[in-house]
Formats: sequence, structure tokens, C-alpha cells
Amino acid sequence: MDHLVFEVGTALLLVALAALIANRLNFSIIPFLIIVGMLVGPHAPHIGIINLKFIESAEIIEFLGRIGVLFLLFYLGLEFSIGKLIKSGKSIVIGGSIYISNNFSLGLLYGLITGFSFYEILIVAGIITISSSAIVAKVLVDLRRTGNSETELILGIIMFEDIFLAVYLSVISGLILGDSTSLVSTLLSVLIALGYMLLFFIVARKASPLLNKLLNITSNEVFIIVVFATLFFVAGFSETIHVAEAIGALLLGLVFSETEHGERIEHLVVPFRDFFGAIFFFSFGLSIDPLSLGDAAWLALGAVILTIIGNFVAGMIAGRRAGLSHKASSNIGLTIVSRGEFSIIMANLGIAGGLSTILQPFSALYVLILAILGPLLTKESKQVFNVLNKVFKWKKPKASIKRVSENEQ
Repeated sequence: MDHLVFEVGTALLLVALAALIANRLNFSIIPFLIIVGMLVGPHAPHIGIINLKFIESAEIIEFLGRIGVLFLLFYLGLEFSIGKLIKSGKSIVIGGSIYISNNFSLGLLYGLITGFSFYEILIVAGIITISSSAIVAKVLVDLRRTGNSETELILGIIMFEDIFLAVYLSVISGLILGDSTSLVSTLLSVLIALGYMLLFFIVARKASPLLNKLLNITSNEVFIIVVFATLFFVAGFSETIHVAEAIGALLLGLVFSETEHGERIEHLVVPFRDFFGAIFFFSFGLSIDPLSLGDAAWLALGAVILTIIGNFVAGMIAGRRAGLSHKASSNIGLTIVSRGEFSIIMANLGIAGGLSTILQPFSALYVLILAILGPLLTKESKQVFNVLNKVFKWKKPKASIKRVSENEQ
């Protein structure tokens, strides 16, 4: 046990070191945490009493990372209002459909052009389609963009992606692994996910007075125990009905945002969000073996270029259809360009089904590059827009449809 605690302590020390370096360079902490995680792990050397392989503690670090994702999405939900999302429902459905169809089509095309087999093409399309909700949430919070006009649509697209994810994973696992997946069971999964989300919307709109009374707890100690217990229960239950646990956390955050205790919860959650969120990105880096990335370099670079272009185009179309300015619309595509955990899951599914072994290093390098470029593109989105605006000469939106906040970046 002592050795296990020492391993976890060593991991946390590396996380702190990465955070200090990122802070000194005034840059997003995400890529530094991922790279530090990549440099250690199962392939790292064992130096004296310091074991950088993290073999015994791997499961604990991964679990702490999963907690980080829950806090990131829970906090993001607290920043929003169910009412605003309901009003933006049509824009979210249209925007999500545009985003998914655009990226999925490009993924299918890329898999076909690069010579993959039929099932491998489906895996590649899945890898390229879905963004990382954890990275998107972290970037929005770090850059203080939760108040921007386009962020409601970004949040809606994240939830829309989860519906697609549930369907796609069900279908692909049935095709590749031979599980009994029928049209009826797939439709049932979709209806359960939609019904589950609708339930939270109803609770948020109708049960706020009751929640206000239940959460009217003077002691911060008891208050935080009640809130966190609810968070972990809801996240765990969500996973049992095949809705991503992170989406469950996001929905609970949206519910609590409708209560009079939203700001209190937000204030208490911030330290946990930052600490466990950092562990998630470090844990994510641990899952990537840098020695296996070389063979997939050109394949990954091509997919990265395609993804950046596809995301930007999809974001522009979705944003403009929702009445946002060209600048806010460009922010959408640049913010949700990061790829993460879902891409790795898709690749592992392909490997489990006996498909090409190149899928694993391809997905790892692809995710790594976009996990680094994503926060950078989001941070410099204003400069990216200005450069592109000189080429395309987009007109300024009319005052009647311009809904850009004062702090839009």
C-alpha cells in the first residue's frame, strides 16, 4: 500500500510540474499534462525507488481522471441555464446535425481514400467525428468563454454528439464484435438517452422550489457531501443506461444551475474541477505509447488537417444558421476541434475486432496533435478569424441578428 501511495504521489508531482511550466509560459495546461503523461507510463524507465511506469497505480490514476471529467462537465452545466438551451433547441438540433454529418462524411471519405477496409473505414469515421467534451469544457472555462453567445450552441452540440455516440457504438460493436444488435435495440437506446435528457429538463423547470428547500443546508461540509453524492450517483446511473457518465454530470449541473444555490455549488466545485481535471489529462497521456506513433505519422497528419477544415466549415454553417456572427461561428469550429477519449475507444474497438493494428497508433497520434492544437486554436481564434476575414471578406452581421457578448474573444 505504501508503494502504491508513493506511485500516486509521484504522478501528482509530475502533474504539478506540468502545471508550473504551463503557468510560467502562460499557455493552456492541457498539452503539457498530456505530454508529461506520454513521457512516463509502461514504457518509462524504473529509476531506483521512483517507478515511472505507474503499473500498480494505473487504475487509480485512471479513476481519478474519470472524476475529473465529471467535475469539468458538472461545472460547465452550472454555468448555463436550461431555459436558454430549450429556447435554442432548434438551433442545437440543426447545428448538431450539421456538425455530425459533415465530420462523419469526411471520416468515411478519408478512410476510403487511405485504403482501409469497410469496417476499418467505419472505425476511422468514428475516430474523426466526435470531439472531446472534457477538453472543450476545460478550454471554455480557462478562457472564460462560458458567457459567449456561441457557447450555448457548443454545449448543445456536445449533448447531440452523445446521442450519436450511443447509437454508433451500439451499431459498430454489433458489426465488428458480432454482438446481437438489432434495429429495435438501437432505437431503444436512442429513446432512452433522449428521454433521460428530457427528464432532467423537466426536473430543472418544475422542481426548482423543492430542490431549493432540499439544498438549504447551512453547513458547507454537509452541503458538499450531498451535492457530490448526487453527482456521482447520477453519473454512475447514467452509465448503466448507456448514457455517458459525463453527460449525466452535465445534465445535473444544468439542473442545479436553475436553483438559488447554483453560485454556492460553483464556488465549492472549482478546486475539485481543477485538481481532478488535471489528473484526467495526465492519465490520458499515460495511455499513449510514443514509441508506437511513428508508423502512423502521415496518416494522422492528414486526418488532423481534414478535421480542422471540416470543423471550421461545420461551425461556420451551424453558427450562421443559428443567427450568430461570422466571428462567433468561427469560434464554434475552433473550440470543438479537440479529439479525445471517444477516438481512443473507437480504435480499441477496432483492435478487439481484429482490424488493422495501425488504428491504435493512428488514433493516439491524431488525438495528441488535436489535444495540443485545439486549445491553441481556441485561444488564438480572434487572430485566426482576422486572417481568414481578409481572404473571405465576411460582412459584419446586422444589428438584429448580432448576439455577440461584450467579452467575446
